[in-house]
Amino acid sequence: MADGLLMIAGGAAAGVFGSLLGLGGGILIVPLLTLGFGLDLRQAVGVSLVAVIVTSGASAGVYLQRHVANLRLGMTLELFTAIGALIGGLVAFLLSDRVLAGLFAGLLVYAAVSMLRRGRADEAASPEDVEAVPVSMNGTPFAQSLGGPGYAVSRLGLGAAGSVGAGVVSALLGIGGGLVKVPVMHLVMGVPLRVATATSNLMIGVTASASAVIYLLRGEIDPFVAGPTAIGVFLGASLGSRTAHRIDLRYLRILFVVVLLYTAVQMVRRAVGA
Repeated sequence: MADGLLMIAGGAAAGVFGSLLGLGGGILIVPLLTLGFGLDLRQAVGVSLVAVIVTSGASAGVYLQRHVANLRLGMTLELFTAIGALIGGLVAFLLSDRVLAGLFAGLLVYAAVSMLRRGRADEAASPEDVEAVPVSMNGTPFAQSLGGPGYAVSRLGLGAAGSVGAGVVSALLGIGGGLVKVPVMHLVMGVPLRVATATSNLMIGVTASASAVIYLLRGEIDPFVAGPTAIGVFLGASLGSRTAHRIDLRYLRILFVVVLLYTAVQMVRRAVGA
């Protein structure tokens, strides 16, 4: 009973962060279940994928209603992400837990450094440049049609390649791919951070579903863990999606980096057997 309540509370916290940052909450749920409850890493990934689906369902509608998410861009990139998720779901069972933990930690550090570098560049620009990326007419007509108010989408090919990688990472680590999708859209494709996080929330549910099926068929999803965790995630994601627009973009970026680095340290300890 106590463990169930703790899972609900932990899932709620993960849901809030996941909804705010477009990560799906898996980035916190996997360490929570493995480090806090002693769950096998592969089982934690399976439960995390379920939680990611719940996060997406709870927050996507709110972001669409407020016209923050870019639906056309999200669905275009999701075609590539789903392919990566299927590939990753098959590869995941060939790797050891320590290798998965090491991959998780390395990816977290890379994303944190990328976001810090982008934040410094934004501080050097005028306040108006932080939220909106200047519209550029470079790229194909199709890529230009995927843009939104005040910004244009660029480097669609790199975005597609990054989306495949996001799908693989999602299946391997149970994070829904948002950890890769948000930096790819923001840093590579020129999408404002708030739009990138909202669009990621649309995509992560589909991505997680593609690989969760594989984990389910292999019996790696424990319903007694997934149930209370998913309830908490739903409550947290519902709250996070309704408060995201009130949070300053700079604080959102700082929060992103802090969460990434803290989780990276914990996963390094897991990888080395500490």
